[in-house]
Amino acid sequence: MGFDQARLARMREVMGGYIADGTLPGAVTAVSRGGETHIDAFGSLSIGGEPMRRDTIFRIASMTKPITAAAVMTLVEECVLRLDDPVDPLLPELADRRVLVSPDAPLSDTVPAARPITARDLLTFTFGLGAVPGDVPIAKAMHEAGLSPSPVDPGIAPDEWMRRLGELPLAHQPGEQWLYHTGSDALGVLMARATGRELGDVLRERIFEPLGMRETGFCTAAEDRVASVYMPDDGVLLPYPVSPSAPPDFGSGAGGLLSTADDFLTFYRMLLAGGTHEGTRILSRASVELLTTDRLIETQKPSAAGALPDNMGWAFGQGVVTRRIGMPGVGQFSWSGGFGTTAFAEPAEDLIAILLTQRALTGGAPHFQDFETTTYQALD
Repeated sequence: MGFDQARLARMREVMGGYIADGTLPGAVTAVSRGGETHIDAFGSLSIGGEPMRRDTIFRIASMTKPITAAAVMTLVEECVLRLDDPVDPLLPELADRRVLVSPDAPLSDTVPAARPITARDLLTFTFGLGAVPGDVPIAKAMHEAGLSPSPVDPGIAPDEWMRRLGELPLAHQPGEQWLYHTGSDALGVLMARATGRELGDVLRERIFEPLGMRETGFCTAAEDRVASVYMPDDGVLLPYPVSPSAPPDFGSGAGGLLSTADDFLTFYRMLLAGGTHEGTRILSRASVELLTTDRLIETQKPSAAGALPDNMGWAFGQGVVTRRIGMPGVGQFSWSGGFGTTAFAEPAEDLIAILLTQRALTGGAPHFQDFETTTYQALD
């Protein structure tokens, strides 16, 4: 079980084309199957800059989410957290919630929450707030409070972020509907308060150090290896300045990490191995199942329209294919980051594939689709 080398060359040719035509300044790809791994660097770290390297560091944005969820499950396994206990003792800002009578209602038109919010609600993105679709009052209020799904102000303190979140009504009753993003940031605060540690330390001690992910964190001193982020604007790539070296006050569990292809490959290998790494168990097989299989029921999915394809469900922290409509098979789990990164793994094929760029996602991403297609066509 591995790759057809001629077809793997096709993948490199296709991805190289996106560098040649200026779509991407640079990229790193990694594909791994059955003990065979290929990692390639294309283009440059920045437009006109140094050549891209295998160990280039990327802002992985929302690819942070499955890592956050995995760290939560380590605390669940130690009985520090429980999936179905109310989070009120640690997140009192989320206690005694009010809920809008409908997602488009005025902020004052509310009813009491039917039940408390749990860690499971945060992990499944069904706690009641997130990327509320449409130009509605709650979406505007989240944006004005700095809570909308976009990079969190690194200067905001976690307690202040929670205070702002706690001042808003929920868009849905807890457990009723999937809304993207915000649950992961709340989980970061939950873990920090549960352990008495900053989130960066929690992730380092529970995930990064056990897995040897030495290049992953909320900041890095190796600025010379950090790829520049670009924002497409009418056919032009404009620099998007983000400091990689300053530790943020708010380590975003939804999108704040920097990482490398090798580090994220190690994380996904652990999941494919049922929670083990080099003979050491990091997570139980039961936790890995929760992290890699659909956790939503059908009634929770209507609000996911547009954010999740209709052939995908949601595990703890990432999407999972529930019906084949293209190359990916049922059981493939994956997620992408808004700064231009994506990763997927398919257990049935023992396959992991990672594409890291720093062209921010502002619309379609044909290079993502072509990377996925050329990965699958290269399977031997």
